[in-house]
Amino acid sequence: MNGRGEPSYPGHAYRQTDGYWADSFDAATDWFTPVQATEQHTAVGLLERPEPGWYPAEDHPSFPPGALQITPADIYEALGPQAEDFLATSEIDVDEVIRLINAETTLLPPLVIPDVLPEAQEQDVPPPEVVEAITTWKRRFLKGAVAGVLLTLTGTGGAAAAMDKSVTVEVDGHERTVSTYEGTVGEVLADEGITVGQHDALSPTPQAKVSHGDTITLDRGRLLKLNVDGEHREEWVRSVTVDQALRQLGVPADGAWVSADRSMAVPEQGMELTVKTSKNITIIDGTNAPRQLTTTAVDIDELVKEQNLQLGPEDKVTLGGDQRLVSGAEVHIERNGTTVINVTMPVEPPVQEIVDNTMFKGEERVEFPGVPGEKIVVTRITTRNGEETDRVALHERIIKDAQPKVVRVGGKPSPNSAVWDKLAQCEATGNWAANTGNGYYGGLQFDKSTWNAFGGDEYAPYPHQASREQQIAVAEKVRDARGGSYGAWPACSNKLGLG
Repeated sequence: MNGRGEPSYPGHAYRQTDGYWADSFDAATDWFTPVQATEQHTAVGLLERPEPGWYPAEDHPSFPPGALQITPADIYEALGPQAEDFLATSEIDVDEVIRLINAETTLLPPLVIPDVLPEAQEQDVPPPEVVEAITTWKRRFLKGAVAGVLLTLTGTGGAAAAMDKSVTVEVDGHERTVSTYEGTVGEVLADEGITVGQHDALSPTPQAKVSHGDTITLDRGRLLKLNVDGEHREEWVRSVTVDQALRQLGVPADGAWVSADRSMAVPEQGMELTVKTSKNITIIDGTNAPRQLTTTAVDIDELVKEQNLQLGPEDKVTLGGDQRLVSGAEVHIERNGTTVINVTMPVEPPVQEIVDNTMFKGEERVEFPGVPGEKIVVTRITTRNGEETDRVALHERIIKDAQPKVVRVGGKPSPNSAVWDKLAQCEATGNWAANTGNGYYGGLQFDKSTWNAFGGDEYAPYPHQASREQQIAVAEKVRDARGGSYGAWPACSNKLGLG
């Protein structure tokens, strides 16, 4: 109990807004009267303990013997390093403190035993979970009880105030002030029901001693499930904003698309976060000049949608190297097209032949050149980046019939040419188209007047323009006109012995 009749134990509402109670205690004017156990209240119960201890060990088979008894060691642990000074100031020894605690009306915290306990490995040895529960239970009420006894005896709050401390606990930037008799950071947090996870940041350490006015700072760890340009990873951060977390983790966030508000705090339960970083790339679209741009797209599909590239069904987009977009990447768009067009084309006239037995075989003469027709050809044209790469005719339709070409062809057998070939070899080295400019033409070296006189101009204006057979036909007329003699070619006929 404290000097104003308030219960003095951990958990009691010392947290007042008008200051720390021990700082305002005045021994000259404040007074204390022990509470008489005349009736039982809801908050305070009369603790009747049989001698010599609280509860016999046999009352609960799981409790170690003497576990619920108050020992001198318990008192010294409750008073801490200044135990001897506190007892000397109060002019009381340890045994008297134990007796007074057992005699006082005291509010006890609940003793919480785990619901499921493992079996003890040795007989008469309680499970460590039970030992821990009892140790915690003692620690929670003994300091307050001892402080109350000392305050009752001395009538001053010096010893109790030295044990009681006002400590600020800051969790993720939220502060609250607590009053505690605990001596370490870990004990204060345990009393407040605050646990420290392996990814949390605590200052000072759990083993550090606490004094009046100290501040305990705890930053909870938050699990950040990151997706950066399609790559997944998990990171732990403290109580920061999304933007601060990205910068701490080295994620290039400038100009990036982020799936959450950058200024929002990362929640204690963690979060999933998608980041699409800014990238400088080059697009080469068909035959167009290369175009540089900045994008947050992760892959080709996102880039096509973002830039509204309007790809055709046969267009191809290729990316050098990795399929994911990175700064410096070149994106090539191949514009492939297929069109079907109607092409008007001429139709060659068919050839109609007329056999003429007055002409030697192999000879022909065009009587009528014919007239081409017209047709429409349905054609498929394939292009790549504007250049035609293939053309295929699918089907056609005649729109104008062609008129046939009429050709007269010879039906008369060719003359025996062996002698004439020898003469041509002698006269013109076998060249039936010889024209040396000397006034004699063809393989048999006719002059123009002889050629015309024997009907050669019916074949061609000059002998060298006529065929071999036509030249032979005229030569035979010349020979026959001279009685079958080859005298028209005197030099060569003598040389060949033709007479």
